[in-house]
Amino acid sequence: MTDPTTTGSSEVESLREDASAWDRFVETSGASPYTQVSAWAEVKRANGWSAERIVTDGGSGAIGGQVLLRRVRPTPFGVGYVPRGPVAQTLDEASLAAFTEELRALTSRSRLSHVTIDPEVADPGAARVLRSLGWVPGRDVQPRETRIIDIDASEQELWGGLRSKWRQYVQKARRAGIVVADSGAPGLEDFYRIMVETGERTGFAHRSLASYHRSLEAYMARGAARLLLARLSDGTPVATLILISCGGRVVEHAGGMTAAGAAMRASYLIKWEAIRSSSAAGFAHYDMWGLARWRPGIEQFKAGFGGREVRYIGAWDLVGSATARAALMAAYRLRFSMAQRRMSRDSANGGEGDRAP
Repeated sequence: MTDPTTTGSSEVESLREDASAWDRFVETSGASPYTQVSAWAEVKRANGWSAERIVTDGGSGAIGGQVLLRRVRPTPFGVGYVPRGPVAQTLDEASLAAFTEELRALTSRSRLSHVTIDPEVADPGAARVLRSLGWVPGRDVQPRETRIIDIDASEQELWGGLRSKWRQYVQKARRAGIVVADSGAPGLEDFYRIMVETGERTGFAHRSLASYHRSLEAYMARGAARLLLARLSDGTPVATLILISCGGRVVEHAGGMTAAGAAMRASYLIKWEAIRSSSAAGFAHYDMWGLARWRPGIEQFKAGFGGREVRYIGAWDLVGSATARAALMAAYRLRFSMAQRRMSRDSANGGEGDRAP
């Protein structure tokens, strides 16, 4: 463990104990992942996760992570996950070494089979450092690849960044009378109906209504979430997006569209309005949160709005018990295989397969 008398110990203690101080730290870090603020711990608590903040002095500033913890019954072990963490002002070899030491202590005292991290770091050098510190490649939880648009620009510049065909589709949706507006919590039931239809049509696995409600409520309380709905001229909702912001970045948390919305290009309009309005609100980056290369058309659809592809170093595990980790990973693979078979069966019984937005 880090000596509490080291320089910066008062800052470290504040970040460990004060949720508001921790949230400000995350918001001003280089990556500012929304899954590292305290609101995400509130969201995940309903699913059986507890949270503990691990913070230490990395030598050139604090480094830390909000660790989600869950016991795996009936085993005596638990698992840990640091979603999109750790975070730091300077994420270098010394800070990663200090964080690893702190996390190894948590793994031991909490009897964790392993702890997974997936930092928003694109530098392959960071992966080499993690490997040298004893980390091993893990199973990706969050998208390893995404597309980010730098939106600290004029509306004209952002509009020019769209492919010409995409601009035509946006205008087509407008001419059809589709209107996009912030709906807030009252729009959640319409949002969920669209998500269910999207899942039935494409095989996309959506969460429960309660799960989306928790996410929206937790981040709206921080002024950091929006629910957008695209409606036809008669008021029928046909496309939707939940956006969550942290620091200077806006992230697409969830979204979908109906078959009617797809035919009328509502998804092009709602995404453009999300980008345009986020820029107007003063945000610097718009993250599409994954490319879904496994689903035909998604990557091309997102690329048409401009921006740049980013590939992170992926998930890494700090192992407490290799035997327990292997058993848990095998159980996960079995559950995933069964879920895939169910999705294939459902598709064969009436689903339409994959479809571009």
